Amino acid sequence: MALQAHLVELERKHKVLETELHDALVHLSTDDLRIVELKRRKLMVRDAIEKVKQTVGETLH
Repeated sequence: MALQAHLVELERKHKVLETELHDALVHLSTDDLRIVELKRRKLMVRDAIEKVKQTVGETLH
């Protein structure tokens, strides 16, 4: 159950980063480094989501 809660939290963080990135891209005054950092963080969270999903899948088998 703890893995499922962790997965939900990671998915929430991913959605928040997705929204922040979208907002940053809409505003032309956003610093390019900010956009790069948001993209990097979003990818890191996505990778963490995949690892948890893989772990959950392995524990079910």
